[in-house]
Amino acid sequence: MKKFAFGSAAAALAIALPAAASAQQIPGAVIAVVDTDRIYQECTACRGAQQQLQGQLQQIQQRAQQLGQPIQAELQSLQDAARAAQGQPNAQLEQRAQALQVQQESAQRELAGREQQFRANQAFVLEQINQRLWPIVTQIMQQRGANMAVDRGATLAINPAVDVTDQVLAALNQQLPSVNVNAPAQQQPAAQQPAQQQPAQQQRRPQGR
Repeated sequence: MKKFAFGSAAAALAIALPAAASAQQIPGAVIAVVDTDRIYQECTACRGAQQQLQGQLQQIQQRAQQLGQPIQAELQSLQDAARAAQGQPNAQLEQRAQALQVQQESAQRELAGREQQFRANQAFVLEQINQRLWPIVTQIMQQRGANMAVDRGATLAINPAVDVTDQVLAALNQQLPSVNVNAPAQQQPAAQQPAQQQPAQQQRRPQGR
């Protein structure tokens, strides 16, 4: 507290204390429990998204095999040719080795981009689910007269009567039957775009932004 005149400060404190004490009283906790692990596994949108994401992951794995097989074959061929050359300089082998390195780097960049997009898709799915899930939890918590909601994973033991997972799951399935599993592509910052393209893009911007 800032230092004021001693008498006036004491008088103000005497009046404020009862009100402050009343404001600090916290009602008894009425808890609702939600099993979020179960919801993320069982909700209709969650299951549909999991299947589609699994398909995306398989496509990445298949593409990795497609890119890796010719690279592995060329690497083996170069190793055999190098042994046959017995350490003698060979310009053709050097060119092939350089081309192989370029091919490897290109494959790594492509796979890294695919994996980055896959992780973005996972996060996008979770974001969409949570945007609907948390308001539902709050609404059902209030309907049940609870003033606190906790995750089932953070509890040691509960009374089944306080578990509202079934209600939350039913409401989520009704409000969110599916989600988009393809995250929107991140826009390139304007500073990184070619200078000659910026005026045209600025002309296309909606008014008021």
